[in-house]
Amino acid sequence: MGVFEIIGDSKELEDDFANLARLASTEAYEDVRLLLAKLVRKYRGRRPDFAERINQTLRTTQTRSAGASILRRGMHPDSNKSRSDIPIDADSQIPLIRIFDDIRGLEAPLLPAKLLEQIHSIVRERREREKLATHGIRPTRSAILVGPPGVGKTLSARWIANQIGKPLWVLDLTSVMSSLLGKTGNNLRAVFDYAKKHEAVLLLDEIDAIAKRRSDESDVGELKRLVSSILQEVDVWPDSSLLLAATNHPELVDTALWRRFDTILTFEKSDPTTIEAAVRRFLGSDASAFSPVIQLLAKSLHGSSLSDVERSVTALRRNAALNETDPSLVVMEMAAQHVEKLDKTARQQLAVELARANVLSHNKIMTLTGVARDTIRKHAGPSPIKGRGRKKGGRHG
Repeated sequence: MGVFEIIGDSKELEDDFANLARLASTEAYEDVRLLLAKLVRKYRGRRPDFAERINQTLRTTQTRSAGASILRRGMHPDSNKSRSDIPIDADSQIPLIRIFDDIRGLEAPLLPAKLLEQIHSIVRERREREKLATHGIRPTRSAILVGPPGVGKTLSARWIANQIGKPLWVLDLTSVMSSLLGKTGNNLRAVFDYAKKHEAVLLLDEIDAIAKRRSDESDVGELKRLVSSILQEVDVWPDSSLLLAATNHPELVDTALWRRFDTILTFEKSDPTTIEAAVRRFLGSDASAFSPVIQLLAKSLHGSSLSDVERSVTALRRNAALNETDPSLVVMEMAAQHVEKLDKTARQQLAVELARANVLSHNKIMTLTGVARDTIRKHAGPSPIKGRGRKKGGRHG
């Protein structure tokens, strides 16, 4: 085998492994086995030992996975449908949708009250669709979720689906987007038809990637026709299904698409109240141990996305558990790292709020935020907590 053949073979292995990891991460176990079977056939000639190892793995897991499939079928009303008809890309044989089946339930997303009320309204309309029909009123058939990354768009879509008793199907752009543009259109139509047939909740994630402004001169005619096809699908979407879309870049989405969706759900960066609620939720069973410093942690995470909050809190819990450290010290250390990202005004506001909350002494707040004690005292008044430092005359305050 020549050098270039070896390089090409390695690249193929990397691509196949990446596809396998993606399917495994979504717990699409049937699809994992389908891909493994394909790899056995693909590498049998070039890498017979490798292919045989995969084949042995398939044989040993076949019985166990079949039993697990039976259990899953009994756990959700939609799970007993055969997944053999899921639309796949003809070339790669990779499924065109990912499935989130939150059969064990899902906590309501942490969102501002107004946005949560909009989402509850969509859920109620779907649950009472027949009641609306008697009055000649259609329920919300489509909604577009707009906002920066990490603010809860996908989680909200999953919660909506869970509340109306269905799994969430997510259009997998990595599979749908083909190098042959005509095939991309075919893949999209296959997904739309499949979702309508099964009365599904379908999420078009990163809609800006496939529904760009048609005025964009960098796009060829085929992509513009793709946008037109999506617009037509949204127009005729049936009442029996719910079509959701999500974007981090609303400025890239074709203007005509905004008019087609029944509802626009705007997700913004979380406010302080939501951040604190997120901290308490993500602390879980450790919330009581961290209770004295929860406000400090929440205030230091001001401006973070909910996904960043979860990541920070989880890291904090690991640190405290593994090192058996005082939670207050762990939080102080983490807060100090986040405070460095705040500007002068935000630091001063944090310092004053901490002083008013009687969480820490002025001296510790000064050490944490870099805000002078005199400034803190000026805006928050004297500290009732001892340990502010040495006063004139050598006495401790």
